[in-house]
Amino acid sequence: VTTTVDSYGWVGFTSSIAIDASCNVHISYFDETNYSLKYATNASGSWVTATVGEYISAFSIAVDSSGHAHISYKNSNGLGYATNASGSWITTTVDSGLNIGDWNSIAVDTSGHAHISYHDWTNGHLKYATNVSGSWVTVTIDSEENVGWATSLALDASGSVHISYGSDGDNIAIKYATNISGSWVITTVNSNEDIFGYTSLALDTTGHAHIGYFEAT
Repeated sequence: VTTTVDSYGWVGFTSSIAIDASCNVHISYFDETNYSLKYATNASGSWVTATVGEYISAFSIAVDSSGHAHISYKNSNGLGYATNASGSWITTTVDSGLNIGDWNSIAVDTSGHAHISYHDWTNGHLKYATNVSGSWVTVTIDSEENVGWATSLALDASGSVHISYGSDGDNIAIKYATNISGSWVITTVNSNEDIFGYTSLALDTTGHAHIGYFEAT
């Protein structure tokens, strides 16, 4: 069964979807007509759409245990974060810089705190941001040349972070980073010249990581 959620203008590019505990659907997507980030949900029983912000691209959505949406995104200011947890949309700049925030991926822990992985084009690094402490803290996880392509982030049952990502520098590879030990540990999953850094990561019930990625051959 397919449904048209929004037909106003040229909409729907680079969509990201999440399902809440009540099986309601939450979708973030790009409105190219107005060059803005939009959000749609059927939590009320019918589809309702809202414009979250303008001049936004490269986004990812997650939903907390209360059914509130959390969206990471890239705009001209850098990496941003939006949530409707207060009842209305509030946007925040997490990490500022013209070339910061691409390929972001977001997850929300059981306390409603956000965890975001993303690429820093300026330095070619993989970065991570979280508001667990009450304010945003950013960390460079991998500073090898040109890493952090197409990041995908997931949290395990203990709240530890798992990230898959690509490297397109001297070492062309699919890589994996986790802080499950208390500090960041990086592993090269596969390395050859035919690998491109498009990754998707999921965790099973035992916390083991499973990564899909693209290989040209």
